[in-house]
Amino acid sequence: MTRWGILATGHIAACFAADLRLVPGAELVAVGSRTRESAEKFAQQHDVPRAYASWAELAADPDLDAIYVATPHAAHHEAALACLAGGKAVLVEKPCTLDLPTTTELVETARARGVFFMEAMWMRTNPLILRVLELISDGAIGDVTHVRADFGVAGPFPPEHRMRNRALGGGSLLDLGVYPLSLAHLVLGPPQHVQAWARLSPEAVDENTGIVLGWDSGAVATLSCGMVGATAITASITGTAGRIDLPEPFFRPGSAVLHRLDAEPETIPADLTGGGYQYEAIEVQRCLAAGLTESPLVPHAATLEVMTLIDDIKARIGVSYG
Repeated sequence: MTRWGILATGHIAACFAADLRLVPGAELVAVGSRTRESAEKFAQQHDVPRAYASWAELAADPDLDAIYVATPHAAHHEAALACLAGGKAVLVEKPCTLDLPTTTELVETARARGVFFMEAMWMRTNPLILRVLELISDGAIGDVTHVRADFGVAGPFPPEHRMRNRALGGGSLLDLGVYPLSLAHLVLGPPQHVQAWARLSPEAVDENTGIVLGWDSGAVATLSCGMVGATAITASITGTAGRIDLPEPFFRPGSAVLHRLDAEPETIPADLTGGGYQYEAIEVQRCLAAGLTESPLVPHAATLEVMTLIDDIKARIGVSYG
C-alpha cells in the first residue's frame, strides 16, 4: 500500500484525489494547506483522515510515502523542497518550477537524498500517448518530419487571475505551452534551433505565443499557446510514411488516428478511465516498488531539457519572473 498526501487544495488537487481512488494499492491519508480551514474542508470533501495547516506538518507525517504537490507553479519549488526535506517521494505538478535553476535544485536535492522525484507531466504516462510512441518507434509513419500542436483558451481573465498574475508565474507559456513543448520533446528530443514570438499582457506575461523548433535531422515543430482565444487543442505528428492525429485535448485524447500512405485511416481507441491523473500515480507507485528514484517515463533529464527550452523561449519573448 502506498500512502499518499496532497499538498494544496485547489481544482487539480481535487482531480488527483478523485483519480487516486482508481489506483490499486493507493491510499490518500493526508492533505496539507497553508490554512487549517482549507485543509479541513478538503479532507471532509474527499474523505481524507488527516488535515494539516502547514506544508511542513504534511511533509513530517511519518505515515506518508509520497506527496503530490498541486499548488500554483510559483510555489512548486518551495513546496517540493519541504517535501524532499521530509524524506517523502514527490510528484510535483507541471511545470516543475518557474525556471531551470530552481528545477535543477529540486532534482539535485532529490538525488542527493536518494528520494524519488517526478514532474507530473501526465501526458508522458498516458497509455494512448505511449501507444503512439510505440507506433512511431515501429516505423508506422516513417521518419518524423513535423510536430504541430496548439493549446489556447478563451479567457478573458481579470488582472488578478493567476493566468495574468506575474507573481504567480502567469502567462500561457508555463501553464499551457508546456504541453505542446513536451509533446515535441517526447517525439523528437531537445531541438537544436528555437524561435519564438509573443504578445505580452499589461502585466508583462505572454498572452499569445508562437514557437518554431528545428532539429538537425530536418524535422520542425510549429507550436502555439495563448489565453486570448480557444484553439482546437489538437496535435499531429507527421512522418515520411504517414501521420498520427491527436484530437482535443491532445495531451489526454480519447483516440488517435493513424494515416498510413495508401491505406485507410485507422482509429486507435484510448479505452481510458477516470480523468487521467491516475496513470502518473500508478507510475510513481511502480517506481517506488522497484526501488527507483526517478521514472523512466518522466526522467529527470526530460524535465530539465523542457525547462531549458522554456527558459530559452522566455528570454526570446521578454518574460521574466525574477
